[in-house]
Amino acid sequence: MSSTLESGALAATLGRLLAAEDQQDLAAEWAAAGVPLGGDFPFEMSALELAERTKDIIMSVSREGGKLLYLLTRAVRARTVVEFGTSFGISTLYLAAAVRDNGGGRVITTELQKDKAQAAGENFTAAGVDDLVDLRIGDARDTLRGLDQPVDLVLLDGWLDLRLPILKTVEPALRPGALVVIDDVDLDIGRGVYEEFRDYIADPANGYLSLTLPIHQGVQLALKLH
Repeated sequence: MSSTLESGALAATLGRLLAAEDQQDLAAEWAAAGVPLGGDFPFEMSALELAERTKDIIMSVSREGGKLLYLLTRAVRARTVVEFGTSFGISTLYLAAAVRDNGGGRVITTELQKDKAQAAGENFTAAGVDDLVDLRIGDARDTLRGLDQPVDLVLLDGWLDLRLPILKTVEPALRPGALVVIDDVDLDIGRGVYEEFRDYIADPANGYLSLTLPIHQGVQLALKLH
């Protein structure tokens, strides 16, 4: 029996999006957006301005990272998943496939830029998983506040400087044994931001056990112990 990840409309939609991502010249795209990748992060612009400038750039987990998301979501039998940073919905599709194969549930994902959110919603419909996805538009510090049920897995893949605030926003809903997955932790930019994040995760008082995997640009896993 094949998984949802490997079959039908979802596989076709995912393949189309990954192929489009492969065609991007990221250095040129970011330069055209006026974003100085060689500089320090956070950049001297708001999250909304940064989102508007990069609204046409596909930003997602790697293929290996996507498969890892699927495997982890299946392994913890997640029914409620939260994602920070939808972009065009590639990572959301991996998560939704796993939730469907777990017997159903909800992927709550949030995107700041309206055009990207609209395109992502169309991709969810095309993939046949729109019934599983709760797509929220706006600042994740607002859209993810007050979650009303225990969360099994969180993906943090949005702007680097917002990941710790978003984790703290979602934290009250994390069940013991929940997984937090943080993508791109080995990027050259944003090291100061990650030091703060890693210090928080490493502090025993905050209740996490963490490991970083050498997948693509680094994937950190944090288990919520209590």
